Amino acid sequence: MARSSRQSKILELISTKEISSQDELVAYLKAANFDITQATISRDIKELGIIKILSSEGKYKYALMDNGEQVVSNKNISIFRESVISIKPANNLCVIRTVKGLACGVCSMIDKLNIEDVMGAVYGDDTVMVILPNNQTAEKASKTLEQFIR
Repeated sequence: MARSSRQSKILELISTKEISSQDELVAYLKAANFDITQATISRDIKELGIIKILSSEGKYKYALMDNGEQVVSNKNISIFRESVISIKPANNLCVIRTVKGLACGVCSMIDKLNIEDVMGAVYGDDTVMVILPNNQTAEKASKTLEQFIR
């Protein structure tokens, strides 16, 4: 599978599970049908800016480094482009269908974009719903997001 798909899955895993080692991360990725080595994981961790933090249980876990900036890199755009299947406005929502398991990374990208009038975004396994104040802003946001998948 593509590097961006793998990295998006890594971001999803560390945001939903308390993963404390590269071996544990490799096991989760292999369970998700990614053919992966520890060396590749090590590179991905560095590229994505993943760090270890102390969890509420007093154990260390992987987390995405929060440097206080909302920066959209070419890597984020590439992951977004390869993950999104469709973007459609629906009343005051923008519904984004993604490759199964990649909605987390897409939702994260949407947060970083700071699109005007976005009230929030929620995700499931393969769907992101972006909440907007009305139909017109939902259509505008959909068009803005479509620019990133072309």
